[in-house]
Amino acid sequence: MSRSRIVILGSAAGGGSPQWNCRCTVCSLYWAGDPRVIERTQSSIAVTGDGENWLLLNCSPDLRAQVLRSPFLRPVTGLRHSPISAVVLTNGDIDHTVGLLSMRELQAFEIYATSRILKSLAENSMFSALSSSLVTRVPVRLGKEVSLPGDLAFELFEVPGKVPLYEERHKSASRVEATVGVRLSVRGRTAHYIPGCAAVPSELKRRLMGSDVLLFDGTLWSDEELLIEGVGTKTGERMGHISISGVAGSLAELSDLDIKRKIYTHINNTNPVLIDGSPERNHVEMKGWKISYDGMEIMF
Repeated sequence: MSRSRIVILGSAAGGGSPQWNCRCTVCSLYWAGDPRVIERTQSSIAVTGDGENWLLLNCSPDLRAQVLRSPFLRPVTGLRHSPISAVVLTNGDIDHTVGLLSMRELQAFEIYATSRILKSLAENSMFSALSSSLVTRVPVRLGKEVSLPGDLAFELFEVPGKVPLYEERHKSASRVEATVGVRLSVRGRTAHYIPGCAAVPSELKRRLMGSDVLLFDGTLWSDEELLIEGVGTKTGERMGHISISGVAGSLAELSDLDIKRKIYTHINNTNPVLIDGSPERNHVEMKGWKISYDGMEIMF
C-alpha cells in the first residue's frame, strides 16, 4: 500500500470553529452541545511521500494541539526531533503563519514561500524568534517544482486573492504572489491545495484538470454570509474568498472538471455546510464534494 498521504490537521478558517467569542448559528449549535457540529481547528495540512518525512502546508496557530493529536508528527528520537522537515506557506495570513512561532524551539526546518510572502514575515520582527541558523527561508519561483524527501515534490502557482488583513492599511502592498496554490506530486499522482481563492479563472481550471485530489477554499457558503449572520461587515469577495454557492460560486465553476476527489477546507464558522445534515451540506455532497474535518486522511 502507498505510504503517501495527506492529513487534514485543521479544516476551519481563521478563528476555528466554534470561534471563541461567537454565537453565530453554527457556533451556537456547538455551544448548545448539538452533535451535528464538531470542533475544528484552523487550517493546515500535513503531507508525506514516505510516511517518515512530513511537509506542512501552512502553519496554524493551533499547531501544538494538532501535533498532540497526530502521533506521526511527534518527536521520536534524541532530545530534540520533529518529523516536520519543512513548511510551505500559501499566503501571509495570520491563521497560516502564527504557528511558526510555536516552532521556534531550536528545531531545524525550511520555510518555502514566494519572495512576496517571505517579505511579509521579514517585516514582522516577531518571526526573528525563528533562529536563522536553523530555520532556512527559501524563496520559490512560481511554476518551479521543488523536490523533497520521500519522492514528494511541490509547485506554487498564483491564484486570485488579496494581501493579508494586517497589510491592507498599506496602499502600496502588492497582491502579486501574495496568494498561491500548491500542486503536490508523488510517483505520478497529483493533489492541489488551494485554501484561499477569490475566483476560478479558465487558467486555474486547466491546471486542475485530471488532479487526483483537490482541497479547495470552502470559507463561505454565500458572499454576504457574515452580514446576514450579523457578525461581520465584509463580503466574501472583499475578503478574497469565492463562495461555494451561486452561479459564479466554486461549486458551479468546478462542476465539470475531471477531478477524482473534491474536498472543501478552510471553512468559516458561519458556513452552514458545517452542520451535518443541513440542506447546504447535503447539496454539496450530492454534487460529489466532501467536507473536510480535522484528522481526515487522504491516500494519494
